[in-house]
Amino acid sequence: MTTPGSSRRKTVAGAAIVVAALLSTAACGGGGGSTGKGKGPGFNAANSKLANASTKKGGELKFVGTQDADSWDPQRGYYGFMWDYARYYTRTLITYKPAPGKESETLVPDIATGLADVSADKKTYTYHLKDGVKWEDGKPVTSKDVKYGIERIWAQDVISGGPVYLKDVLDPKGDYKGPYKDTSADKLGLSAIETPDDKTIVFKLPAPNVDFQQMLAMPSGSPVRQDKDTQSKYGLKPFSLGPYKWESYEPNKSMVLVRNPNWDQKTDDVRKALPDKISLTLLTSADDMDSRLINGDYDVDLNGTGLSPAGRTKALQQYKGNVDNPDTGYIRYAVFPQTVAPMDNEHCRKAVIYGSDHKSLQTARGGPQAGGDIATNMLPPIISGSDPKYDPYGVTQNDGAANAAKAKEELAACGKPGGFSTTIAVRNNKPSEVATAQSMQAALAKVNIKADIDQYDGSQTTGIIGNPEVVKKKNYGIIIMGWGPDFASGQGFLLPLVDSKFILSNGNNNYSMLKDPAIDTLFDQAIAANTPEEAAGLYKQINQKVSEHAVYLPFVFEKNVKWRSSRLTNVYTTTNNNGFYDYASLGVEK
Repeated sequence: MTTPGSSRRKTVAGAAIVVAALLSTAACGGGGGSTGKGKGPGFNAANSKLANASTKKGGELKFVGTQDADSWDPQRGYYGFMWDYARYYTRTLITYKPAPGKESETLVPDIATGLADVSADKKTYTYHLKDGVKWEDGKPVTSKDVKYGIERIWAQDVISGGPVYLKDVLDPKGDYKGPYKDTSADKLGLSAIETPDDKTIVFKLPAPNVDFQQMLAMPSGSPVRQDKDTQSKYGLKPFSLGPYKWESYEPNKSMVLVRNPNWDQKTDDVRKALPDKISLTLLTSADDMDSRLINGDYDVDLNGTGLSPAGRTKALQQYKGNVDNPDTGYIRYAVFPQTVAPMDNEHCRKAVIYGSDHKSLQTARGGPQAGGDIATNMLPPIISGSDPKYDPYGVTQNDGAANAAKAKEELAACGKPGGFSTTIAVRNNKPSEVATAQSMQAALAKVNIKADIDQYDGSQTTGIIGNPEVVKKKNYGIIIMGWGPDFASGQGFLLPLVDSKFILSNGNNNYSMLKDPAIDTLFDQAIAANTPEEAAGLYKQINQKVSEHAVYLPFVFEKNVKWRSSRLTNVYTTTNNNGFYDYASLGVEK
């Protein structure tokens, strides 16, 4: 999943020691803090559990952030916080249960009357729409609106940027050209979706896909009404069928949502719609934002990436009852492109894994709480089939210290007993990633691996590390990045990183250039599995094969330190959306 990442989280090596101590105190004390507006319910009170339960309506819920969405268009947005916030104004056939923790991964009906009627061959999914679901102008939502919204995903030349799972699954050959190039009169020419009447929609998959309903639950599955589609400008003011509609929006500055009078709670078991008004203010300084959150000026950080070091320290010392420390579902890692010598040699790659100090890498990310647990493999704990205890390189042994002896054995095995030189590529706008690169550089020097650090323009990521030719030309033997699941399965997380079909000449995410027919076959089997449990066993095998190739060095299973306003009600973190609070359930005490 795309995310603004740690662009505003100015993590520094060494700060983790202070944070860890403070969090330990918080865990022991568990007390409440005060922002001048009442005490917080306690440290981790909303971490996968409900805090401040309430049904009171009214008031203004105040979001603040330092980064605007990539797009507010449901078919274009790919930031995790956008997916969460979009539930205020979009609805989908099915969605995720409004519940804390793992329970949030359960699919439930939204505008559909139930989950799909699925054919025996697992290739036909039929849904029926509820009565009474209306657009903000009072017109009923129809199956054609659902189809048209999904068809917009095909218009990648006009509204690119969002997830394309539905496009790839429904039209793997790319025969359909999107609604803006559709020659049919109604612009509904995608044959894989049928709308026999206004309340029925049928999806016909060329091949089974066990995660298809999870794909439909993304914002990209939202209806869009054809007469309200402003194409590339739609993200400036989407037309609402949720409990709130757009009153104003100034990109990179502010937004206001107000109640949608044509939304009917009787049709919606998911959204609480407690506040009368939802506002968003975007600031330029992370430290300013954290100070104003702690001061009580705002209720919640829209971007959800956690407090920066100064804010963390103050919050944990003085207001620990307002802090949560959830897992995010992300892995932060280094990856080794096999097209760059000597990373084309498995033993040279293993030398880097053994030669790195994994405790130091964890510290560079922010320590056990602000950074996360030392990662042992490339499948995060929230994914079925994961096993954090699977530690093929023993990175958690000896408190995460480097294994210099094993590193030297691998150097000899790769024909470089005296060591070698390589380059670490890191985004220049990610301080915690730079600190991670410096940690690697220092540890590898002790085993005679000389690693230069190249800080490239982080805004040009896709065209730099996403371009295999550029990677090879710049001699990037180590790339530092992070990744989170689009949905909680191996397909939703690992597929773009290691399946050879996802190696692209530009916009590539399979940075290691891994081409293993056995892995590709296992993915095909997992995607076509009869049950998620069957797929999970296959993803476990894939993860083990990825580890055996030694193309990844995972740093941490990421956590962050989140601020929770004392005014917030119905607040809890979810695993289906990477440790974010469920925005659609939040209320405020007036």
